Amino acid sequence: MTDPRRAIPRTDVVLADPRVAKAAATLGRELVKQVVSRTQQRARAGEIAPGAVLEEVLAGLPGGASSMRPVVNATGVIVHTNLGRAPLSAAALDAVAAAGGTTDVEFDLRDGSRASRGRGALEALAAAVPGAGGVHVVNNNAAALLLCALTLAPGREIVVSRGELVEIGDGFRIPDLLASTGARLREVGTTNRTRVADYADAIGPDTGFVLKVHPSNYRISGFTAEATVAGLAELAVPLVVDIGSGLLEPHPLLPDEPDAATSLRDGAALVTASGDKLLGGPQAGLLLGEAALVQRLRRHPAARALRVDKLTLAALEATLRGPVTPVRTALEADADELRRRAVKICEALHRHGIAGEVVSSAAAVGGGGAPGVELPSVAVSLPARYATRLRLGEPAVVGRLVRERCLLDLCAVPPEQDALVVEAVRRCG
Repeated sequence: MTDPRRAIPRTDVVLADPRVAKAAATLGRELVKQVVSRTQQRARAGEIAPGAVLEEVLAGLPGGASSMRPVVNATGVIVHTNLGRAPLSAAALDAVAAAGGTTDVEFDLRDGSRASRGRGALEALAAAVPGAGGVHVVNNNAAALLLCALTLAPGREIVVSRGELVEIGDGFRIPDLLASTGARLREVGTTNRTRVADYADAIGPDTGFVLKVHPSNYRISGFTAEATVAGLAELAVPLVVDIGSGLLEPHPLLPDEPDAATSLRDGAALVTASGDKLLGGPQAGLLLGEAALVQRLRRHPAARALRVDKLTLAALEATLRGPVTPVRTALEADADELRRRAVKICEALHRHGIAGEVVSSAAAVGGGGAPGVELPSVAVSLPARYATRLRLGEPAVVGRLVRERCLLDLCAVPPEQDALVVEAVRRCG
């Protein structure tokens, strides 16, 4: 009897199929060969028929060469760290695509000479915060703090409140980060109450700078007190303010969230912030402040190791100069409009025999920004069993489970993705 496994098509035969060959030209030959190999193994194990190998290979080819998959963010968290934080605007995505080729990132096309790296992005950042005497960009906010410590406090003290020695994502702690530079932390005040006088008493000849960190991912309430930026700015040492979430100017929906413009106006020497949170741009660390201090940061040897690439510079400039970002749009979403969209989605689902319900919801800023702030939102409620199926579907849709229901919050879902949500749910039904 002939072994049916001998009927499994050889690798070279599968790769010679025009459809597979076209995919290999886009995805890379090695990635496609891996899919072919896995499919052949399934056929040898009897999971699929030998004659189905080619079609299974075509069905199993990924949409791109990267393993990252696009996700519809229906969690109700606008800046979701695990989903990549801020989604870029269409203008920023176009800028990234253009910068992916050969660009004039450090070249002056007018006279053919070397030019300042990322000058367009830096000019856009300076224009967005006119109160900054100088600006610089590094690869994230932790890097911005690191550069401040390396430049302003090598072997010296950084005076910081005990209530602001925060831990950020994945177990990284700001005090450990700063201590790794060789600086010494001088802790003042208590967990819940720290005054300007506490800082003043600690300042001495070894003080490099005073650091004020916004506790952006938690809140302390009750019997509390903290020093203001204006109060700390009167001390005779540089004041570095880490505002965290990247808000460049005040926003009426976030009255308690610090912003760069106000911090500088109140006397901060340097402000650090993230680019991929409330600003709505790519991951980056923003440094704004006194021109002389920014220049010192820029010329420190570590600045080279912390610099951003051309894709980040392009996305940042387009974010600053371009239209309203998806983050800003979600933050200011109108609950009545969200409800109208939810009703249409549920009506479409009902036509497919799926019982979705429209429910009120509360969205969050996320990404370590505006803790405790709830934004009125609306969600489509489905049975809990949909949660896993939607995550594993195509496209992947990530909601949240509440009281045995899967909620698809529309706050961070752009309207053009509503049809994708309907189709994804339909496939799970």
